[in-house]
Amino acid sequence: MKLSGNTILITGGASGIGLAFAEQFLKEGNEVIVVGRREEKLAEAKRKYPQLHTKVCDVSVEQDRIQLYEWVIKEFPQINVFVNNAGIQQRVNLLNAKNDWRFYQNELAINVEGPIHLSMLLLPHLTKQKEATIINITSGLAIQPGVWVPIYSATKAAMHSFTVTLRQQLENTSVEVVEVLPPAVNTDLGGVGLHTFGAPLNDFIAGIFDGLRNQKSEIGYGGTEKRLTATKEEIEQGMKNAWQNFLKNNPDF
Repeated sequence: MKLSGNTILITGGASGIGLAFAEQFLKEGNEVIVVGRREEKLAEAKRKYPQLHTKVCDVSVEQDRIQLYEWVIKEFPQINVFVNNAGIQQRVNLLNAKNDWRFYQNELAINVEGPIHLSMLLLPHLTKQKEATIINITSGLAIQPGVWVPIYSATKAAMHSFTVTLRQQLENTSVEVVEVLPPAVNTDLGGVGLHTFGAPLNDFIAGIFDGLRNQKSEIGYGGTEKRLTATKEEIEQGMKNAWQNFLKNNPDF
């Protein structure tokens, strides 16, 4: 994709990876719209980067998604890049799942239902643009599941599959489809302080933008890049090792 002169919509763009993408896209010379559930976080992002456009939207809610689509097409008819970034991660012990279903279903709605529906809403518009791109932020856990986050891993595997099929269906259109597979990154995904061991956010973004400049359609970073070509046996062993390490560090899980 070309990295400048775009109008870009980013979900989950008020903090973490989404805001880091927004910052870099602004530096590259783009118009950027970020959406999120919390108005106070969007206001904070706007204070930091006054050129941002912001919109409150809960991507887990169908009507919110429809209203976002209608608003962005009306206010920014030149939109040509859509970044599916919004996501939540919940640690779940399936043998001790005591919350009501809505708690678990919310992860499915935000991580899968939201991005697929928004992509389908925006596709007729994007295919009319001279150049357009959909960027789906999945995870290294789409390939090698994290046993302690089973629903999250399943949602990212689903989005990986959706991205592959979407790319094939759009092969003869003007829309490019890119998948970004982050490792653990030092953000508040899953809760404050849970990913302090992860890759530094700025280093991760720099690596991903190198991949975009090199026109890669699948972009990993660190260990997730290796997973793209790992064998089934390597994936299974890596999953088991990570699970044992998690249990060692979280004996009460």
